Amino acid sequence: MIRLTYLLRRKPGMTLAEFQTYWRKVHGPLVAGMGSTLNLIRYVQVHTLVEGYTEEQASGARGKMEEPYDGVAELWWNSRNDLIAARESQIGKKMGEVLFEDEKKFIDFPNSPLWFAYEYPQINPTPEDVVATEHSSLVKFYYILRQLPGLSMEEAQLYWRTNHGPLIRRIGEAGQFKRYIQVHRYPDQLEIDLRAARNTVVEPYFGHAELWFERNTAVSPSPERTRGNELAIEDESKFIDFQRSSMWFAKEYVFVDYH
Repeated sequence: MIRLTYLLRRKPGMTLAEFQTYWRKVHGPLVAGMGSTLNLIRYVQVHTLVEGYTEEQASGARGKMEEPYDGVAELWWNSRNDLIAARESQIGKKMGEVLFEDEKKFIDFPNSPLWFAYEYPQINPTPEDVVATEHSSLVKFYYILRQLPGLSMEEAQLYWRTNHGPLIRRIGEAGQFKRYIQVHRYPDQLEIDLRAARNTVVEPYFGHAELWFERNTAVSPSPERTRGNELAIEDESKFIDFQRSSMWFAKEYVFVDYH
């Protein structure tokens, strides 16, 4: 299974509310209506939360980071071959053109990077049905990552997977994490093609972390969670360039789910 991560910034002149409303009420149903033809098995919109949360609450001791994105489009296929088949079919091409034209109405293409990735679940309940829906008590924590100067993407991903992942699993109970997934970018010609079509300027990140937890633990952490955060940040400093990374809280809207 592969997935596409598409970080979104709104077109200049749009408010965040206008952007998220159009994305949810117009573009989301448009994608969902084409989901089976495009061989999608899952499509989720991740809407950045602003009200009730501050950048300092998210970043904490990491210091000044990049501005949060306005949202993230997440799309899954069973395989790369399924994605290619959908893109190359006559009807798939037509649907892709329709979606692309609609994206032009609300997405700032040059500043909205995208990439393909594989998932590495770390704290993962069965069934995998943890979703931070609009009216639930859960929030989703989104953390996009760039590696420190001197580290390759592969070196940063290896440390993240083999050193940092086990650390987060150890402190997961104290952190009250409901779920934690590492999503690792992998380079692909498809990414290059999609970026070129959108004139994307911002480079992809080497991956992102996703964590789900109860809303109250995000704004009022326990002493145990606070200590866990300190340990996590200390280890992150060994492979993450904080100033070129970003994090935020979000809610999820699921439009396609054929899992």
